[in-house]
Amino acid sequence: MPEILPYLLIALAIAGLLAVVLEEVIHINKAQVVLFLGSLSWVLLFAFSSDEHTHELVREGLQENIGEIASLWLFLLSAMTFVAYLNKKGLIESLIYKFLPKQISERKLLILTGLFAFAFSSLADNITATLICVALILSLNLPAPKTLRFATVAVFAVNSGGVSMITGDVTTLMIFLAGKVSITNLLLLSIPAVLAVLLLAVMLSWPLKDVALIQHKENDLAQVDMAIGLVFIVTIFATMAGNVLFDIPPVLSFLSGLSVMFLLARAYGEDTENHPIMNYIRQIEFDTLLFFLGILLLVGSLKEIHALDSFVLVYEHLPAWMANYLMGLLSSVIDNVPLTAALLKADVSMNLQEWMALAYAVGVGGSLLIIGSAAGIVAMSKINELTFGSYIRYFFALIVAYSVGYVGVLAIGQFIG
Repeated sequence: MPEILPYLLIALAIAGLLAVVLEEVIHINKAQVVLFLGSLSWVLLFAFSSDEHTHELVREGLQENIGEIASLWLFLLSAMTFVAYLNKKGLIESLIYKFLPKQISERKLLILTGLFAFAFSSLADNITATLICVALILSLNLPAPKTLRFATVAVFAVNSGGVSMITGDVTTLMIFLAGKVSITNLLLLSIPAVLAVLLLAVMLSWPLKDVALIQHKENDLAQVDMAIGLVFIVTIFATMAGNVLFDIPPVLSFLSGLSVMFLLARAYGEDTENHPIMNYIRQIEFDTLLFFLGILLLVGSLKEIHALDSFVLVYEHLPAWMANYLMGLLSSVIDNVPLTAALLKADVSMNLQEWMALAYAVGVGGSLLIIGSAAGIVAMSKINELTFGSYIRYFFALIVAYSVGYVGVLAIGQFIG
């Protein structure tokens, strides 16, 4: 292997990271860039394998990398297809308005918005959860300063809700699939996470004194929609129970649930030639899936040249709890998927409490800056008043809530230990 190759691969990874951070400046989809760079990295590894032994090691590394990606991809594809169907049919929106009164104080509404965003993002991906929350916020027709407060709470709550469920956040799923935490461990994270959301909502709701009027929307829901919604809920609980009791991989449970959804749609006559149920697969965020594919290919190539060993040095010089807290702060600048992938590939040695703390830190830390998470980017693209500068006004409240939640995670981890 030529001496220059490791430096070239590191340069490609840095270029990919810059493409993610500067996506809004260069106007090139980050998924396209990282997919190209990730594929190119492995092509170079194969092309410049100096001997048969090295070539075989690269082949084994790629097979391991592709296997991890396939498991993540298929799980996300199944979950996102469910949500795409239910969102299109209006089931999610109907449930929201069913629980909201026609008049409510803005303070209570802000807290309820945070709780809803937290709960829904545990079940669905962060992008879908953010889009639903943004639609609710915009329907209130609030003045810009109040809209910003609602949007800030929604972004933080969406990211917080995902950390306790493998269906809610990719980094949580990655840490779980690596065998670092169990589903029951992750469920305990919901306690400090929801307390952090409530703390932020209370802090930002203090100046709100008016009453909000909610315009209810009625959707006619078919019996098949309710049935598929029930299948989705059952699939989530079956996934958790199957993994805890029988060690069934979550991807297998969700693929089974997805197949039941397809068969149920056929039985109810929903799957027709003009509107095939399989079309909902095409409506999911494939650019998101391709982004994960590119990132994981890039990080996998760095593992082959041992470039991730530097991450271990941070944990050698700092206590794990402090290093994890800093990783959360770093995830507000660097996308949390490559950051988490790098830490997992570097094989950092930590106990259960510390892995739980990392899951919370990289999941919620991205909320500290509007550019630090997919939820923030989506919200910023939909709400004109929400910019990097307007969001950072609430940085103090955000970091207080993040820190309180992190301390709570450490306390729960200590109790488990």
